[in-house]
This record gives sequence, C-alpha cells and structure tokens, in this order.
Amino acid sequence: MTSLKQTPLYPVYEKYGAKTIDFGGWDLPVQFSGIQGEHEAVRERAGLFDVSHMGEFWVTGPDAESFLQQVTTNDVTKLAANQAQYSLLCYPNGGVVDDLLIYKLAGDRFMLVVNASNIDKDFAWLNEHLQGNVILENVSNDTSLLALQGPQAVHILSVLTDSPVAELKSFHFMPDADVGGVHALVSRTGYTGEDGFELYVSANQAVKLWDLLLEAGREHGLEPIGLGARDTLRFEARLPLYGQELSADISPLEAGLGFFVKLDKGDFIGREALAAQKAQGLARKSVGIEMIDRGIPRAHYPVYSPGGRKIGEVTTGTQSPTFKRNVGLALLETAYAANDTEVLVEIRGKKLRAKVVPTPFYKRAKA
Repeated sequence: MTSLKQTPLYPVYEKYGAKTIDFGGWDLPVQFSGIQGEHEAVRERAGLFDVSHMGEFWVTGPDAESFLQQVTTNDVTKLAANQAQYSLLCYPNGGVVDDLLIYKLAGDRFMLVVNASNIDKDFAWLNEHLQGNVILENVSNDTSLLALQGPQAVHILSVLTDSPVAELKSFHFMPDADVGGVHALVSRTGYTGEDGFELYVSANQAVKLWDLLLEAGREHGLEPIGLGARDTLRFEARLPLYGQELSADISPLEAGLGFFVKLDKGDFIGREALAAQKAQGLARKSVGIEMIDRGIPRAHYPVYSPGGRKIGEVTTGTQSPTFKRNVGLALLETAYAANDTEVLVEIRGKKLRAKVVPTPFYKRAKA
C-alpha cells in the first residue's frame, strides 16, 4: 500500500476537526466544519486554505523569458516585474499539459505554480523542451502555499504586515513581505472568485503562518477551508479544474480560455493546432447548464440532444451552495451551446431536462 503524501500543515489538521481524503496521492482535508458553511464563510467573510500540495518551479537564466514564451500560450513578454499571469502548457495537438501561474520576479527569474497531480509530468515536459541558457528547478517540497480568500482577507492580512497589501493590484505580488515575522511572497490571486491573497513561504514556516493568520482573523470570522468548498467556490466562478474542464483531450479554446491563448505572439507549442481549430470553428464548447428537472449533474454524466443523441458530457456539477440551483459545466457540440438551448442529462439511468445558461454562476460585486 502506497502511503499518502502530506503537506507540512498535516499535523495541525486534527486540531481544527479536519476530515481528510486521498486527493491525487495526497492526504488533504476535504472539510473542517462542513462544505456548505465553509463555502459561505469565504463568500461572506474569509477562509484559509492549505494548498501546499501545489507545485512550484524556478525558471532562471538569460533565456528564461524566451523559453517560457515558447512553451506557454500567454504572452510572457507582457509581464512586468512583480506581476503574475495565468497561462497554459499545451501539447502540439492543442490539448493541455497543465494550466499554471507564471510569476515574474526579474527579467531572468520566474516562478511557475502548477497543479499537484501534474508536478512530475510538467517538470519532465519542461525539461524535454528546455532550450537556451535556462536553469529549471523543482522547489515544491521546500515551498508551502496558504490561500487567504474572502471579503475580509485584506483586513486580516493587514493586521500582520506593514506592507501595503491593500494597494496590491490583482495578479501582482510582493516578493518578500514580512507577515508576522514570516517572510512570504504575497500575491493577490486565488481560486475562489473572491478577493484574496496567496502566500508562498518556506515549508518550515507554514504552521507558524497558519496559526498567525487564524488568530488574526478570528474577529473577522476567518475559518479553515477544505477541498470540498475550494471546488464549489471555483466552480461557481467558472474557474477550470485540470482533469475536468481541461485535459490532454480538451483545448483551451474549447474550455473558453481563448483570452489566455495569444496566437499573435509568435510560435509556441500547440500554436499551429490551436490556430487551425480557431479558423475552422470550434466543434464543441464548454457551457453552463442548469437542471430543469430534479437532479444534480455530476462530472462525466453524458448529455444528449432532445432527440436522444449524445452531444457531450458534464465536466463539473453540483448544487450551487450560494444559489441552491442544480448547475454544471458541460462540454457540448457547438450547435447546442447557445443560452436557453434545452438538453438532456443522464442521471442514474434517466434522461432529465436541463438548459444552457450563462456563466460564471457567481461574480463578486465590485467594491
């Protein structure tokens, strides 16, 4: 029996009542107090996530930028120092190796943040395509990542640091902030649809920072949050999950992420296939669906036309904790992708009515 990997915060989970599960080979908390309550805490107040299972790579050297420009879909040359960017690694056929964040610390120094289940695959892929004077390092085991998310996040973090975190713009970061005596890279990013921060620290400082944040956030209603609510939060905001909305068989264009594919930036791996896909018109698209009949759409449930022909499948689905509606994301033939189009979702052997609806399901109000 293979033992599950643990983050540096694993020893404190029990103190907060965590229920853990096997998540891609990691023993991680699916919930602490309950998914519904945790979801509401992030939407209304603040939540703290341990996402230390995510992978971090350093990419350094004189040719670091040109290398990343060749292997990712977004335009790395548009990044200023202390700015982050969402991007994707693609196969030559346009399928997705992984989605990731790119942090630019300097002209020749970048950090990549990749999905935990893809760390080894991504590192091998990048090494395989390494070119020029570039050093690639996997620092995942030495790095912990805590995410502080929700409308109270900025107030909580401001208690612990003199750095002007309230002035930090979205997708910008401070490379070396002092947070309660812990040195952290503080980034105004997240995976919940809410305002918030992601804090990268040395693995041996993770427990200290976790405790500091929970103490500082107590009066603001801060709660520890598990993977269950992380998934429902990102889903309502229509943020993709690799292996569901994205995969080796689903391109960024099909997933609705064309904004992050810069076909005019010059050559990159997958460009030719993605350009052809765009020129020909997409055969299928990721759309939102809402059940008309009673039932909850789940990942991989087949979707049919009103005439009974299979036209796609659900990639993620649940009862929205915020709106109490049974909704999902589905990859459908383009002919059935228009809003208000009726389709059938097979749930427990029955074909139940649903309709295509706009996404995201949730969008936070502008402050």
